[in-house]
Amino acid sequence: MTDDKVFLSRLQQGDKDALRAIYLKYEGPLLALAGNLLDDPTLAEDVLQDVLVTLVRSMHRLNIGRNLKGYLATAVANRTRDYYRRRPRQRHRPLDEARQVAARDEGPVQMVIRNERTQKARAALVALPYEQREAIVLRLHADMKFREIAKCQHVAVKTALSRYRYGLDKLRSMFNGEVQDETD
Repeated sequence: MTDDKVFLSRLQQGDKDALRAIYLKYEGPLLALAGNLLDDPTLAEDVLQDVLVTLVRSMHRLNIGRNLKGYLATAVANRTRDYYRRRPRQRHRPLDEARQVAARDEGPVQMVIRNERTQKARAALVALPYEQREAIVLRLHADMKFREIAKCQHVAVKTALSRYRYGLDKLRSMFNGEVQDETD
């Protein structure tokens, strides 16, 4: 966290390398978060870029505190929510299979099985109501606590927990009990 304070301080002074360092540090988790919420890797990259541009533009009036990762994850979730508000009838596009990287020691059969499971999991996640999907993705991919998810979604902690639980219950029913539970 000390690095984040240094990066933010340098960013306020106009240091472009600080922005690059923030991007490199959080790119993976934030792209995974946006990608799972949007199911579109190109749009996920756009969302992350928008969040970072907004960070730079409003740096002088922000009070981020100690948790830059939480702030950025919340901003990504808010930006994806805005996307769905603007385009409520747009259908999800499947992720480009070329962006999936296979492990080096997998054989063709294992790759096919993993790909099939991944596609099934993505389809099930996309089928959930957005609020439930967002709660699950924020918890599992952004590693946010339920109080942080509640703050991000502008709801009570119990509502955030309920959205997470209901979403997991729906996933369990889709997978016939294959999804593992993870709560605080």
